[in-house]
Amino acid sequence: MPSTIPGLGEPRGPRFVSPALAPDEQPTGSTAAPAPPVASTGPDRPRYGSDGPADRGAEPPRWPRLLLAGLTVVAVSAGAGGVAGHVAGGDAPPATPDAAAAGPPGSAGGDLVAAADRVLAGVVSVRVSTGGRGASGSGFLIDDRGHVVTNNHVVAGGGTVQVVGRDGRRLTARLVGRDPDTDIAVLRVDPGNGLRPLPLASAGQTQVGEPVLAVGSPLGLSGTVTAGIVSALDRPVRLGGGARQPAVQTDASINPGNSGGPLVNGRGEVVGVNTAIATLEGSGNIGIGFAIPVERAAQVAQGLIARG
Repeated sequence: MPSTIPGLGEPRGPRFVSPALAPDEQPTGSTAAPAPPVASTGPDRPRYGSDGPADRGAEPPRWPRLLLAGLTVVAVSAGAGGVAGHVAGGDAPPATPDAAAAGPPGSAGGDLVAAADRVLAGVVSVRVSTGGRGASGSGFLIDDRGHVVTNNHVVAGGGTVQVVGRDGRRLTARLVGRDPDTDIAVLRVDPGNGLRPLPLASAGQTQVGEPVLAVGSPLGLSGTVTAGIVSALDRPVRLGGGARQPAVQTDASINPGNSGGPLVNGRGEVVGVNTAIATLEGSGNIGIGFAIPVERAAQVAQGLIARG
């Protein structure tokens, strides 16, 4: 049986180098055109990273028994993510097909184009540098006092923190507080910076099948928007270092660097904080991502701000 995956692992194909990040900030586990997880008897058979299958000649594929054994939930911060726990019970459903388009304005889907335009004004890239090393993730503004929500595992390593807005300006951020159990952290930047706070969805209003957008900086590509749907609610997974907690499951593409960014509905309201993905045998996104429900994230963030 394969061992538990200790993280996103080494690239399985040509390394993707983001033009927006310095070499020490490159996302962990990023790949471009990853090698397929099959064995080959020819001289050019693919070589895998340290957490992938070794070269095995013509050994028959083992996918039927690997599907559940290899399924792992990992944090998706670039450079700071690690194991976030197994999918509870090992019975995560297959990915739900992407939502190609939203419903009409005013419906549960709303207008995703307009939603993306509104949301991007409040989403930032989070850059952390310490001791010659770096990590990167995403975040979003939640009030007009300059408070930014992100993931704890993005900033847990300490160091100098900067956020980069839609206009490319770098702002120095101060860590207000962090909560490892829920994987939420709050930063603060000076107000009057042009960033726009994002509205939060009302508790209990998110619906399975509802179109959503994941917004952030996957692989250092700031201002990236991916579309999908809410695949499930109250999915029990381990996020951070605590016990299992209910999460929003989505098939919107989430990758290293998306950590801490918002998952928003068609009205531009935040329904969750993107935190982790499920992987098979160290692969990247397979269409099963998880977000901290916005009501829990907001509650924790307000507590950190009050103590801050």
